[in-house]
Formats: sequence, structure tokens, C-alpha cells
Amino acid sequence: MLPAPVSTIAPSTATGRPIRWGVIATGSIAARVVQDLALLDDAVLHGVSSRSEASARAFALRFGFTKAYSDTGDTSGYERLLADPAVDVVYIATPHAQHHSIALAALTAGKHVLCEKPIAMDATQARELADLARTRGLFLMEAVWTRFLPSFRRAVKILRSGEIGEPRWLQADVGFAPAFDPASRTWDPAAGGGALLDLAVYPLTWALGALGEPRTLRATGVLTSDGIDLQNAVTLTYDGGAQAQLITSIGAECPSIVTVGGTEGWLRSSAPLFNPAELIIQPRQGTLRTEHFETFGNGFGYELREVTRCLQAGMTESPHMTPAESVAMMELLDEARRQMGLHYPSDPELVSARS
Repeated sequence: MLPAPVSTIAPSTATGRPIRWGVIATGSIAARVVQDLALLDDAVLHGVSSRSEASARAFALRFGFTKAYSDTGDTSGYERLLADPAVDVVYIATPHAQHHSIALAALTAGKHVLCEKPIAMDATQARELADLARTRGLFLMEAVWTRFLPSFRRAVKILRSGEIGEPRWLQADVGFAPAFDPASRTWDPAAGGGALLDLAVYPLTWALGALGEPRTLRATGVLTSDGIDLQNAVTLTYDGGAQAQLITSIGAECPSIVTVGGTEGWLRSSAPLFNPAELIIQPRQGTLRTEHFETFGNGFGYELREVTRCLQAGMTESPHMTPAESVAMMELLDEARRQMGLHYPSDPELVSARS
């Protein structure tokens, strides 16, 4: 089922009571998201945590956080932040392998959670988070920011309208070729490195939006000697014969676009598909046109506005990115991993073997 369009209210506009944010981690993605969070009129930048005191203090000073928490003795910086009663919601921006344990701790501490993608390392972990959030009556959302962008919402509207007929084929790719860096999480299997967990959410988001839940999934991948996937190819098939072909890579520069073919025309995004500024539409019986989109800040303000809206309304999940959808997406990624023979040190069978 296609996700419903969300509000077009300007992300910066206050929509209710102030929401006090805590941010866990001080890396590049945290900085980019917080730049947009600082633009929201009803966002209070309350606390940030890092293992390093210098990093926490520098980040707090840079963005205007009231509190900076770091590791002290046997207590981690994020545990100290979660113990702060003034924090309403936390944004988790740590490496993939830490998402589950920190989100679990946050929910246990009674905090609402926005967690970077992937929400966990596998569907079992994602399901545990979803169950705990539901039991505790707390908000939980995976930060799949593309779903909230005006360009993606517009694409969904066009696909629903029937302008290009019934969507029957989708091709999407996203890829980069960064230099090998053994210190980077990108190349670290223990951190969930590789292409699949880092990038596949984007083409998969477009496939689920355009075609819905697939009937079958077939995956192949190129694995390195260190045990990460350098690139992968996933084919989805659907009842009725529709197909999606998805490619993600950290070994090649890709166009990073999506094309959707329908029975009456086609739609294509500009690059990058995770934040396209243009949509090109060609109806079979009409004129080719290009629609242009301006993005607020870095593009993260739309998902941040949705979290804020939900918390102000007392909601425990967003109807546009539910925990159940995160679990379903992780189930697809788990199946892709199984077929590729891709394993991480955190996988239950490997943990069991070491114990």
C-alpha cells in the first residue's frame, strides 16, 4: 500500500508545545540532522552525549545544547543523558550495530525515540523495539527521511493518480566508491558496514512506495574478505507480474536515480534518489514535464516535524513510518543477507558460537 501524503506545513513552523531533544552521538550525520532540528521553532536542544567529553562539549557549544554528557567511570554518556528527566525524545545517530541496544535503553528509560536507519541489525531486534515501545506507550520511529520529503510525497501522489497507469517496473540504484578506510564504520563488519544496511533502505523505500510488499525477493552480492558486502543486487517480484530491480554499492559510483515504468507512462527522479530536487514525468498520451522541489535545510526537517507533530498530539507512532513497517523492511533485508551469505558478528548464531 502506498503511504499517505503528510502535511505540507513548513517544517520550521511551531505546531504546539516545545519538545526537548537529546542527541546521542556527535558524528557527521548527527551534525547535519541537528542543523535542521535547530531551525524548528518548537524544538529545544537540551542535551547531547558522546563517549568523549571534548566531543560532547564541542558539539553542544556548536549547536547551542544546554547539557553535554560523556562517559564517566562505569556510566556511558548516553546513559547519563537518558537519566535526565528534562529529555522528551532522543535522536540516535550512532553506528548501526549500536542502534538496538541504545534504543532499548532509551525506551526502558521512558524516552521517545527517533533512530537512524537501520533501526536495528535484524528483524528480531527491530521487533523487540517495536514491542517494547508499544508496551510502554512510547513513540518510536526509524529515521527514513526520504519518506517525508516533498519530492517523494509528490511522486507517490502521481503514482496514485493513474497518470502513468499501473506501476509495473521499477529500477533504482544508489552507490559511492569511498576510499578504503579500516577505521571507518563503512568497512567494519562489527559496525554493520557494507552497502546493504547503509544504502538499501533508499531504493527499497521507493519500491515499497511504488509497488507495495513483494511476493518474492532474490539477492546476490559481492562480499569482501573482511565480510562486508561491497555491492548487491536485489530483485523483487509482485503478484500480477510487477518487478523491481535494486542495486546498492560502496564499490562504484552510481547514477543514484529511480525510474518507475507504468502501463501509461513513466516517472524518473533526479539524483540523488534519497533527496531528489526534480521529478521527470512522461505520460504516454501527454507531454514530458519536469517538476522542481526546494528542500528545507538539509532535508531532515520534514521527518523531524513529523516526530514533533506526533509527540504534541500524544501519538506513539507515525502513520507514515510505523514500527511495523520498519520490522517488515528488516525482514526483507534479512532475507537478502541470507541469500548473499552476509553475516555480522552480532548475528545470534555467531554470538552463540562464541559463548
